[in-house]
Amino acid sequence: MKSFLSYLAALLSAGTAAAAQLPALQVNDMSAQMQAGVPVTVGHVFAKGDVNAGETIAATFKGVAIPLQADVKATHADGSIRHAVLTTVLPQLAGGETADVALATIPVLVPSGGAGPDALLASGFNAVVRLNVGGVTYSADAAQLLAGKAYKTWLAGPLVNEWQVAGPVLANGLAHPHLAVRFAIRSYRLPGTDRPGPTRVDVTVENNWAYEPNPKNVTYDAEVVVNNQLTYSRAALSHFHHARWRKVFWAGAEPKVHVKHDIAYLLGTRALPNYDRTVVPSQTGLARMKTDWEAADSGPMAMPLVNKYMPSTGGRPDIGLQHAWAAMYILSMDARARQVTAGLGDLAGSWPVHYRDKNTDQVVSIIEYPYVRDLRIGSDSYNPVTKKHEDMPRCTSTEAGACATPYTPDSAHQPSFAYLPYLLTGDTYYLDELQFWANWNLVTMNPHYRALSKGLVKGNQVRAQAWSLRTLGHAAYITPDAHPMKAYFNQVLKDNLDFYNTTFAGSATNQLGFIDNTATGYAVAYGGPTGPGTGVAPWMDDFFTSAVGHLNEMGFTAAEPILTWKARFPVGRMMASGYCWIDGAVYALMVRPSATSGYFTSFAEAYQATLRNNDGSPMVNSTGARYLDQPCGSQAQANWRTQADKDAKVWRTPWLAGEMTGYSASQEGYPSNMQPALAMAAVTGIPNAREAWSRFINRSVKPNYSERPQFAIVPR
Repeated sequence: MKSFLSYLAALLSAGTAAAAQLPALQVNDMSAQMQAGVPVTVGHVFAKGDVNAGETIAATFKGVAIPLQADVKATHADGSIRHAVLTTVLPQLAGGETADVALATIPVLVPSGGAGPDALLASGFNAVVRLNVGGVTYSADAAQLLAGKAYKTWLAGPLVNEWQVAGPVLANGLAHPHLAVRFAIRSYRLPGTDRPGPTRVDVTVENNWAYEPNPKNVTYDAEVVVNNQLTYSRAALSHFHHARWRKVFWAGAEPKVHVKHDIAYLLGTRALPNYDRTVVPSQTGLARMKTDWEAADSGPMAMPLVNKYMPSTGGRPDIGLQHAWAAMYILSMDARARQVTAGLGDLAGSWPVHYRDKNTDQVVSIIEYPYVRDLRIGSDSYNPVTKKHEDMPRCTSTEAGACATPYTPDSAHQPSFAYLPYLLTGDTYYLDELQFWANWNLVTMNPHYRALSKGLVKGNQVRAQAWSLRTLGHAAYITPDAHPMKAYFNQVLKDNLDFYNTTFAGSATNQLGFIDNTATGYAVAYGGPTGPGTGVAPWMDDFFTSAVGHLNEMGFTAAEPILTWKARFPVGRMMASGYCWIDGAVYALMVRPSATSGYFTSFAEAYQATLRNNDGSPMVNSTGARYLDQPCGSQAQANWRTQADKDAKVWRTPWLAGEMTGYSASQEGYPSNMQPALAMAAVTGIPNAREAWSRFINRSVKPNYSERPQFAIVPR
């Protein structure tokens, strides 16, 4: 360790190109007293080319070199670091102190190998989970599992080692058919000593084997014992089928710190959408977020704040490329927002979307099981090669409460629960959650609609395609290079992008740039003045555009053709001749004159077909004026709408010139839904894209994003 520090100090003091500056981490002491020897571990994402192959990361604290361990997990195509788990030990922090840990690149040192758990076990460490099921006590013992050497190493080096083990819970040598426990044991070693320091014990209890017969809810009394001390207990916990829960404990002093990543750098990596940094999260909103969270049940199997019936319609804070609470965290790095964002990531395990293959210990692969589905309908899960059904068993128990769960997931309204928590912590619980959700979007589909092992999401509603692609892209982007599912998620994402590029960007099934019924019968499914089955939902389509734009930003170059083709739809609704941008975010846009006709070839045709009464007659207010005769964006047009509201006995403040329709003042209104799509379109280089953004961002009525900034995304 001393030679490491000497080498590091020499490099940093030389002031040469050997040490290139990276953004600092800000560490806030959250205690009221001095802390010494403070271990800090975070996940960190890096822009392509910032930490090249042959380089690693060094740290200084208050001008003095301190040891830093970088466990590299994912790399960019050029070999530079994309994602790493960084660990350092701060000499001391005063109560309430805020200090920076400066980061820099240095040439790779001769690596210090990690250690096994022998020293920790010799110190007397133990962690045991006990589950009393109907009077029978089942248990899993981390020390026994570690001693058996069947562990995986997640972190390895001179400062910290993390070993991960999993096993069934046993009673008298017999395993419970459904319940299993996973331990992630993170053991710190303080600099200058050979003794184990504080140890973090990460416990996950699962009820999610994919092909185990007769899955069901299991009720038990739970206890967790760490170093012979009872650290957690919960009586009569109903553990839902295909769900899991997590708790984290410490043996030794838990570091009381909050780490803030550099917001500008984080957004600049393109791992996250480009949230508008001029939006200042409201202190009132942050305080309310914490109060609401702590007033709710956030224990195992709970799910505060989020709509438990995911298919519920309407604007919600949990929908977007990131949900509102995560966007608040990204823009503030506030500890209160982190508490909620990480907490929602933890409790994402409560939903019945978790299917783990006991043979591989990974999510169920649609390549291994091309006919897999989470239920059986007719013969759609029958594999003609193996002559077996590949649907996973469903809960069919007649016991009271054995199958019921309060949560109904879907793909069309699905939040991003786990990507950001994994990105900024490096905790594998969140990585597993991300993969479970990305894969559930595939296995919940009819195998034939998804093209079997290709995993095409085209058979869903357009919004479901959007959020499925988003989550699939997150899994492909951030899953570690050495992970057995890395190639799987990359391949499924590639197959999807190839489909969209071939079907739309490569053949132009319509000239306006919307996802049409070539992909799914759910696209052109809206009715209006031109009759049933003649309209699309632009806001859903905007979700799709924002999702493929996000994929393109992350570096998936196969997303560029479909993004460029899709960009014409939001841009055209703002700039096309004969289409008034005030109505650029209508709820439904008519795109053909009848359900059996071809699609309109101009935005003007779509506009004229949409902005009229449902019977096809012109929209006329009590003054006799026609809406379509009003100059676009004018006060006369606004006055027409004000009068129409009075005619319908709808009270609202008078319309302003330049005010878009579709709830322009709402953070979740249709113009807000449109904003990320326009932001992504603006960088494509297609004609009028930047002008469309300028017109949009300068509209007269805009939302206050200070409490719900999930759509506050701007062009790069």
